[in-house]
Amino acid sequence: MLAIGETGLDYYRLKEPLHWQRDRFRVHIRAAREAGKPLVVHTRSAPEDTLKILKEERAAEAGGVMHCFTESLAFAREALELGFYISFSGIVTFRNAEALQAIVPHVPIERLLIETDSPYLSPVPYRGKTNEPARVVTVAQKLAELRSQPITAIARATSENFLNLFRPASSESLAAELFPAIEGNRII
Repeated sequence: MLAIGETGLDYYRLKEPLHWQRDRFRVHIRAAREAGKPLVVHTRSAPEDTLKILKEERAAEAGGVMHCFTESLAFAREALELGFYISFSGIVTFRNAEALQAIVPHVPIERLLIETDSPYLSPVPYRGKTNEPARVVTVAQKLAELRSQPITAIARATSENFLNLFRPASSESLAAELFPAIEGNRII
């Protein structure tokens, strides 16, 4: 087991009573602290409650990642202060994602992650199609553009960040497999 989650709060489609979500979120945070594993946190339309519960339950002791990030810059800053990583999905490539795109340069590269959220949220130009892991390259390209950095810097940093956060048992061999796949300014 590498992490606890995906867990968190999603108020987007649901209305009160939502106490059951908050209760389960608290249990998952406690389990992560007890197990010494990071949290994978989902939050949608629940920024205040998410941050409040993370703080009250001392989630900083476990750390983790804000999965498929779509919240505000203020939220990102508070999550970063709690020791969390920020992970971007294909949403960051959408034309209507200007507010999210504006956050990308503010996330320290050593706390940046990329994800697919497969099978959902394919990046442009694949939007509307089933997402797959190979499309993280497209997200990496967008992050590189938004940060004015070479894609190799994004690829290396996000790979190292994954290994630092999740600490897979075979991280040395995994790193050796990942980093030689970066050549020039493209991922091969």
